[in-house]
Amino acid sequence: MIRALHRWPGLLALALVTILCMSGAALSVFPAAERLAAPQVEAGLSIATLADRIQAAYPGVEQIRRSPSGRITAYWFDQGTPGAAVIDPATGEGVASADPNQTLRWLTNLHRSLFLGDGGRIAMATGALAMLVLSLSGAALIVRRAGGWRRWFAPQRGPLAARLHVGIARIAVIGLVLSSTTALWMTASTFDLLPDGGAAPAFPAKVSGQTGVAFDQMALLTDTPVAELRELSFPHSSDAADVFTLKTNGGTGYLDQGSGALLAWADLSGWERVSETIYMLHTGQGAAMLGLVLGLMALGVPVIGATGVLIWLAGRRGRPRIRGNQPASRAETILLVGSEGGSTWGFAATLHAALSQAGQSVHVGPMSGFAPKRYARAQRIILLAATYGDGAAPTSAKGFLDRLNALEHTPDAPLAVLGFGDRSFPAYCGYARTVAEVAAAKGWPELMPLDMIDRQSPQDFARWGRVLGDALGIELDLSHQPVLPKSQTLTLVSRRDYGAEVQAPTAILRFALPRVSLWQRLTGGGFARFLAGDLIGILPEGSAVPRLYSLASGSRDGFIEIVVKKHAGGLCSGQLTALEPGDTVTGFLRRNPGFRPGRSRAPLILIGAGTGIGPLAGFIRSNRSGRPVHLFFGMRDPDSDFFYGEEFPVWKEEGRVTRLFTAVSRGARPHYVQDALRGEATQVAELIRNGARVMVCGGRDMAAGVADALVEILAPAGLTPAVLKAEGRYVEDVY
Repeated sequence: MIRALHRWPGLLALALVTILCMSGAALSVFPAAERLAAPQVEAGLSIATLADRIQAAYPGVEQIRRSPSGRITAYWFDQGTPGAAVIDPATGEGVASADPNQTLRWLTNLHRSLFLGDGGRIAMATGALAMLVLSLSGAALIVRRAGGWRRWFAPQRGPLAARLHVGIARIAVIGLVLSSTTALWMTASTFDLLPDGGAAPAFPAKVSGQTGVAFDQMALLTDTPVAELRELSFPHSSDAADVFTLKTNGGTGYLDQGSGALLAWADLSGWERVSETIYMLHTGQGAAMLGLVLGLMALGVPVIGATGVLIWLAGRRGRPRIRGNQPASRAETILLVGSEGGSTWGFAATLHAALSQAGQSVHVGPMSGFAPKRYARAQRIILLAATYGDGAAPTSAKGFLDRLNALEHTPDAPLAVLGFGDRSFPAYCGYARTVAEVAAAKGWPELMPLDMIDRQSPQDFARWGRVLGDALGIELDLSHQPVLPKSQTLTLVSRRDYGAEVQAPTAILRFALPRVSLWQRLTGGGFARFLAGDLIGILPEGSAVPRLYSLASGSRDGFIEIVVKKHAGGLCSGQLTALEPGDTVTGFLRRNPGFRPGRSRAPLILIGAGTGIGPLAGFIRSNRSGRPVHLFFGMRDPDSDFFYGEEFPVWKEEGRVTRLFTAVSRGARPHYVQDALRGEATQVAELIRNGARVMVCGGRDMAAGVADALVEILAPAGLTPAVLKAEGRYVEDVY
């Protein structure tokens, strides 16, 4: 719901909001410019003295006004000819023209009404309302994504467009909320939708009938400083019954032109003060610095809008068109999708095509559109559910659980739930698990037990498809080919070979950074920005399935580096390890945000074996701040496969790595990383108790052995790897 409130007003009102903000930003400059240009009033100058000076210079003066910026303007008639000027209060004489600034007038009309009168005012008010909705919904999304208000300024990750969108928004949101709220108030006031709240004092019934009192004989004018003045209107020279009208920051009054006595007075009401404060907050009149700050915040709106569109387009590209999709009321199989970035829709399209080819009538739709009354012919319901954040519903599944919980009776058609996630996250397939648990608690018949797909694995999906086919009594071959990002050509610049002596040929391959376009920089596409631990996808010749390798470098290093072991019969590893400098391959980047060291200063415990050293070496290389890093590295033989052995002494001298513990598995006494951990149990336990983050990279058997060792090491402290995972202090990248 919050995402929808944020997305659609932004897309539908983008042009209107942009005009509103850009014109408002331009207008915010004028109060400050007026403040700087206006002659300043000497301290303690009274209204009486100012009026005397101006009348001496312009005997026919009729009115004196002081703007919130402090600029004083006088209006007079001289032999029937009107005149006006900006006044220097020190002399009472004009120093500049009082004619309206035409640029200011043009911008004001554009900002208020698009030059369209009342219809334009309503349109701009709609834009202000859209901006308010966008600001509040955006703030709610930032808080939810960051994990609370206290993490409002937490570092952002992801594509440049997303980082710019959130980074600018979380600075500008306060100003945008203030500007949009005050704009709506002023529009309501313009159309008399708010009470007036103030009244001028009653015009005096009796006056002295005299004229010509000196200003210094008028007590109110001598006692009131010019800083309080808003307007002083002079009586008509030929009308003895007319009076002086004085408006100040405190109220409005009438003064006798013969005696100088105060005849009537009305204080500003509380409602008037509120209205004037709102006017000041919106226009910056009387608060020039605030106006400039709000204007600067408004300048961020075009960037926020443009990046928002880029994010929306990127999401749409991930959702494929599904041909032959049947209406829900006529489908035998209802296939509902919960997706955040769009990739789960691709799996749904593959399943839809396979079921349709097997003779099934299938309807595919979002989980958010769950409507059992429409599924009249449904014989089964299948849910493909990704997870957003820490177990939350993804975009296209919003409201599903609310609708399910509201049902008195679950559908008769049996249910199958397939979760999509990443095992390195603590809340792996958390939303799919929740859906399956709620469905079971409601008594929904089960077609198949909950199953899960790790990292969008086509192999896992094909395995699940065979089980589904058995449950349906049909042969089901799910050959899913994900839509791959656009690949770029990578040129090998160097290689270092290891492991031949232990029958495990391995190479550290370093590629040159490819050229990055402006579009890629904005959207985060290609190799515009990446970190060690991210993944590079290589599509080998003769295969449609890419192989993923963990990066041992970040974009700041200026190169792309991976560690590749040649596997017997391995198509991709064989091709990569055969490359020579100057040869090329094509690859694409896939982010791996769940495997990051984070920005904390807490110690790092890095654990890896074999090629798992790749991203860990990348973390060490990027540790320019000297964060404590303790590396446990398992190898077969230090003379053959001590990867990065040449760099470790340098990194240690530079403070990038604190301690290195090695475990050699070939030799008289085989030693593995879990054994090295047990050998340093006391120090490992102390580091973890003090907040250290544990990162494991390598094969599943190694990772399982490490987890078992840590169970033993941490038991006296009352900790377990599961607890650390829940706290986000234990992450794995295993294969």
